[in-house]
Amino acid sequence: MSNPNKPVTNALLKQAHNNMPMGVADSYRYWGEENTVFVKSSLGCTITDADDQEFIDFRLAYGPIILGYRDSRVDQEVVAAITERGTISGFSTDLDSQVVELIKLMCPNIEKMRFANSGTEAVIGAVRTARGFTGRNKIVVVEGGFHGLYDEMMWKSDVDNWDSETQAAPKIAAFGGGIPEASREHLETVPLNDFAAIDDVFARVGDDIAAIVIEPILGNCGSIASTQEYMQKLRDICDANGTLLIMDEVKTGFRVAKGGAQELYGIHADLTTYAKAMGNGYPVAAFGGRKEVMDVIGFGKNGVTHGGTYTANMIALSAAKATLTILNETDAYETINKAGADIQQVLSRVFTKHGIEHKFAGPDAMFGIHFGSQVPHNYRDWKKTDSELYTEFAHNLIKSGIMLEPDSREPWFICESHKDIDLAKLEEIADAAMAKAIADRK
Repeated sequence: MSNPNKPVTNALLKQAHNNMPMGVADSYRYWGEENTVFVKSSLGCTITDADDQEFIDFRLAYGPIILGYRDSRVDQEVVAAITERGTISGFSTDLDSQVVELIKLMCPNIEKMRFANSGTEAVIGAVRTARGFTGRNKIVVVEGGFHGLYDEMMWKSDVDNWDSETQAAPKIAAFGGGIPEASREHLETVPLNDFAAIDDVFARVGDDIAAIVIEPILGNCGSIASTQEYMQKLRDICDANGTLLIMDEVKTGFRVAKGGAQELYGIHADLTTYAKAMGNGYPVAAFGGRKEVMDVIGFGKNGVTHGGTYTANMIALSAAKATLTILNETDAYETINKAGADIQQVLSRVFTKHGIEHKFAGPDAMFGIHFGSQVPHNYRDWKKTDSELYTEFAHNLIKSGIMLEPDSREPWFICESHKDIDLAKLEEIADAAMAKAIADRK
């Protein structure tokens, strides 16, 4: 059923159904016939849909926007690159080292890097490099983590269909069709913050574990975070076993701090993946780490292959250079964190007023909201939260001009432009949205 209040959107979706599966270019953009969004324009922390409804956006395209949409400081550098240098050459440019050196200033875990075009590509490059360096096959991942859309990383703990009363653990299942069983062969999955589980997997297959791949703060699971002790455990067990620690900072990198999650924990990975915030919305990604690990990339015997036609194109790197310079040289992080903290205070007042137990998880720049009495310890704990109430609350917010993902597994993303929002108006809208969500349950 289409939305009678969105005639232009309805027409666009009807047209799109003739051209694309599900009527969208990305399956996650399909929110049903009534709720799918077509964007007309964006600016700062707002988007305007095809029917001219404006939204304050806390989704921020799943996190790439760190300064704001159409930030002129970034866009003017990209325009200059296009008009003065071109878009792509298939050769190296001075921007390559300039961007890496900026990242090295901000992230002491990086000694050498390679670029990519997406988080998925960055993870593929990091995992292949880890396997090439160690000569091993197996990868350990954490439940609730997201590491891209390639086959090996599309084997997930099926928490949605898990019955904790009758099943000790969720089933590991392919996240959709077309994913061959063989792609699971070298993947091991453990719950976050479970010391016994990580010890067990190393006891069983430790001599063939090339790397642990982890989002220190789960960007697709409500910013549920590794404890300091667990992160240290992973660092220690990797060191003892000759295994590499890969931190997937596609969402946290250049968002939660200059040095990403590793700055917050004070623990460094052997390899790290970046994307999203490093370009303020332009498609750019990278992976890097220790020199001796990265130097396995090359054309020598057993050298690791890496490349890509669009890798390190001038549009992507000019955007990254401008964005990282702003983040490194201004007080943007202080502004972002204050905005995030202020927004959480507003939301907490609303939830408390309505008698809703709630906990926030993660940093102020990408916080999760969980309706329950405790911060979830891992993905399995998320199952115990009242995610259905959250979804109803979120849909009500969206109808009133507050955009977010209607799933509590996706954090609220904050950008520098959120400093200017009307907090009183946000509180008024959130209050009404929660009141309706509660009333509709009765």
